[in-house]
Amino acid sequence: MARPDESTEEAGDTPKKVRSLRPLAMIFRAASAYPAQLAYAGIALLITATVMSLALPSALKLIIDRGFGAGGMAGADIGRWFRYLLLLVGVLGIFTAVRFYFVSWLGERVVADIRRQVYRNLLRLAPSFFEENSPKEISSRMTADTAIIEQVVGTTLSVALRNVVMAVFSIGYLFWLAPQLAVNLLIGIPVIIIPIAVFGSRLRKISRTSQDRVADVGAMVTEVLAAMKIVQAFNQQERESGRFGEAVERTFDVAKTRILIRAVMTALLITLIFGAITVLLWRGAVLVERGEITGGTIGAFVFAGVIAAGALGALTEVFGDLLRGAGAASRLGELMDERPGIAAPARPEALPMPPRGGLSFRNVTFRYPTRPDTAALVDFSLEVEPGETVAIVGPSGAGKSTIFQLVERFYDPQAGTIRLDGVPLTSADPADIRERIAYVPQDGVLFSATARDNLRYGNWNASENEIENAVRAANAADFLAAMPQGLDTHLGEDGTRLSGGQQQRLAIARALLRDAPILLLDEATSALDAESERLVQDALDRLMEHRTTLVIAHRLATVRKADRIIVMEEGRIVEQGTHARLSAGSGLYARLADLQFGREPV
Repeated sequence: MARPDESTEEAGDTPKKVRSLRPLAMIFRAASAYPAQLAYAGIALLITATVMSLALPSALKLIIDRGFGAGGMAGADIGRWFRYLLLLVGVLGIFTAVRFYFVSWLGERVVADIRRQVYRNLLRLAPSFFEENSPKEISSRMTADTAIIEQVVGTTLSVALRNVVMAVFSIGYLFWLAPQLAVNLLIGIPVIIIPIAVFGSRLRKISRTSQDRVADVGAMVTEVLAAMKIVQAFNQQERESGRFGEAVERTFDVAKTRILIRAVMTALLITLIFGAITVLLWRGAVLVERGEITGGTIGAFVFAGVIAAGALGALTEVFGDLLRGAGAASRLGELMDERPGIAAPARPEALPMPPRGGLSFRNVTFRYPTRPDTAALVDFSLEVEPGETVAIVGPSGAGKSTIFQLVERFYDPQAGTIRLDGVPLTSADPADIRERIAYVPQDGVLFSATARDNLRYGNWNASENEIENAVRAANAADFLAAMPQGLDTHLGEDGTRLSGGQQQRLAIARALLRDAPILLLDEATSALDAESERLVQDALDRLMEHRTTLVIAHRLATVRKADRIIVMEEGRIVEQGTHARLSAGSGLYARLADLQFGREPV
């Protein structure tokens, strides 16, 4: 995903820097889906900018010239002009609120749409994508980057557009009021803005560094407190205290630099801005004394000049925010534009009906994208008959799990063919393939939801009767009935409210609801105690009935009843046969059986 000319950062960091605002086009496209809200926000923005840059200075000019000018005016006349000013203030307040509402609405709506589009696309991508790209970094994009985009749409773009309009209107008004003073002001504005922009950029950098140092302190506290038993067991309290002190001092040193820069910037800001206003008033007073302009003109000029300077200064600030938004949009755009490596062909071949569950591997060679130099399977061939139970055993790294990955078409092999009921997997729709497969993983894999919703993951349209039958068949009815809300009990993150054996039985019930012709069992009892293993194995026996079953197992006791056992090593089948025949031999399986069962394999 990362491009050669752009730097990437770890999860949780600020988005990578970009020098172009072009990635913001994605945001504009998303916002353009809501023309009415854009129109309302644009009208309110134009009105507020006009009132601020033109109407208020003009009202101030009239009040000074006609209310406080030579000779004065009656109180009623003075009140009329102040009522006019109050009316403008009211209009400004109302349309500022309208602008805020609609731009904030657009910001939240655009972020929601982008999140949905990105997430929908992520769900289409093959597992290989998530091997090459950290899920934590992707999660950061979905949260931190979208928050930046929300700020850009809901605040930054609105501020930028408003300040552009205000600057243009104010500068035009200044030239209309007093061209000579306007030229002097335009010369002075860069003198004020450039130092502020330079110090502002430096301050933003040092602030980010300060945040990083604070984050380092937090990370250290989390790490050490989580490992407190180890720290105290090895008497490393003093060392950890020293490390923490050093981290705190580094944070303080960065903070001192930040404070110094802010102090200097504040002094410079006050000196330049108030100095410029003083010089401007001085020059204006001379012109008033000569009779070239009125007092109201100089008052309106100063007011409009401050607005123009403030608008131009704000633009230098928001440009950096826009660049950050462009970086965030670029990172999210990469996720949105990513295309799945595994997809249905233009004209997928239909799988035969009714399904039989036959599998065929012929001369399959496969390498994972992250390990292109190492073959997980080498010239692998295997025929699995419908209804047959085939156990796959062998040392770690032999290629057992790779078979499951290929059967579900999470990957395509670099050579050879895999067929399901006679149809090559690459010719079929992956969704149709997976519809015919039920999978029970090694660790259960439950979602942060109710037990009922976890079960329905196998078949979302399952009836209550079907759910109850699956729960009973999986030996899960008793513990589910004992939970506070039964099937409607929330299981917590990763199913933490259940034991390992209970999680496995729930996963088996989920697979039963799938009612698929092919069953994949990946070490389903490897981490269970004896009682849980008995209950789970009993449920598995019912699940395997009348289904084609592939079983991965390290514990050979769980696969002795298999119709056939294949023994793998370094991506190849080195033996196959029944448990009795393989145990009686002198190959790898016999050695594994000897280690697990003793000198006399059972």
